[in-house]
Amino acid sequence: MNAKYEKIVEYVKKHVKADDYNLRIAARNSHETRFAQNAITQHIAGENIDIDIEVAFENKTGRCSINQTDENALADMIKRAEEMAVVNQPDPEYVESASAQSIPQVKNTLDSTINLAPEQMVDIVIKSIANGDKQAATVSGMTEKHYMEIINSTKNGFQGHYDLSEFGHSMTLKKDQIETKVSFSSKDFNTFQLDKEIAHLNEQLASLSNPQAFDAEKIPVILRPAALMEFYWFMMWMMNRRQSDEGMTAFTDQIGKKFLGEKFSLQSTFTIPELISVPYSWDSVVSEETYWVRNGVVETMPTPRYWAKMKNLKPASPFNVYVPGGSASEEEMMKMVPRGLIVNRFWYIRPVDMKKGELTGMTRDGVLYFEDGKVKHAVNNLRFNEIPHDTTRRILTMGESILCDSSVKMPTVLVDDFNFVDKTTF
Repeated sequence: MNAKYEKIVEYVKKHVKADDYNLRIAARNSHETRFAQNAITQHIAGENIDIDIEVAFENKTGRCSINQTDENALADMIKRAEEMAVVNQPDPEYVESASAQSIPQVKNTLDSTINLAPEQMVDIVIKSIANGDKQAATVSGMTEKHYMEIINSTKNGFQGHYDLSEFGHSMTLKKDQIETKVSFSSKDFNTFQLDKEIAHLNEQLASLSNPQAFDAEKIPVILRPAALMEFYWFMMWMMNRRQSDEGMTAFTDQIGKKFLGEKFSLQSTFTIPELISVPYSWDSVVSEETYWVRNGVVETMPTPRYWAKMKNLKPASPFNVYVPGGSASEEEMMKMVPRGLIVNRFWYIRPVDMKKGELTGMTRDGVLYFEDGKVKHAVNNLRFNEIPHDTTRRILTMGESILCDSSVKMPTVLVDDFNFVDKTTF
């Protein structure tokens, strides 16, 4: 740990008068270059820090955050948090801070990303813009790198520290009314291939030319990894142990049962080196190798510390997301059904019915129609009403899992009878 942060931890430990405290430090060094309409529009670079403390006198809590590290600022932060706690109402869901625990060792920081120079990042943007000009299209997006250090320290002895690096690059290409996007995010810059990303973007743009009208219906869909990530992320959000135990989600009373499709598993894992794996959560829940769903059976659910204490459970928190895939190619998938759609991405996803787990949302960045094993043409965007956990029961086959975010790895999947309900104009 950086000596500067050790000094903060020691100062707080020495000066807090409250019965309990939770100190969190998040330090970031970032470089972000944005571009739009084929020109660089903004470059932001520098360091920042967030210091957050929550204190408690018995079960009366107060909280304060600052972004300065000098002793005067730290003293004021502690004073304000303690003053709020004294006058606050008792918190019926207060749980004491985490105690000392063994924390997994992880490697989330790569020199390839740390040593990436601003000049290299600008060169990536310039080449991306040049491709937009070459396609007689406009391109927008962002290239970014981040280095973060996270420190948690509590009155009861929890002492956690980890760091991570992350590189990201996104490009949205628009020509006339056609728009499509690719994005990359990884802790390791060496895995980034700009030429490959540009070629993928151009292929998507070409495939979407001359879209034809298509009416909403239930139809087989090939969901590419980015679409699947956006779709199943909401399902994970609804897989909350407390909300489920209180009867508020579709996962109520489903632990230990085959509630999802047999082909579907969902993990948080340390076994895939390319994934960022944080060793503990913001509220000091230590990460463990976890199957949330295994072959359709719900094994456990994310469980906050308060609910774990109330129900004598073990707290659990996702620290990355991995959906194991298969080996089917898109070409093989298209031959498995008479006709269907290929979806690049979704957006504007919102809950319709939390108890059922139903969502609505729209396709984005390109939809392709295929028939008799071949792509025929692009179609308009569509709105869906679907239940993610139910779609896992309709998975016909899966492709290889790929990195679709620095902490997420998912496959392409073929899902039968996906429920589209309307056309959309954007």
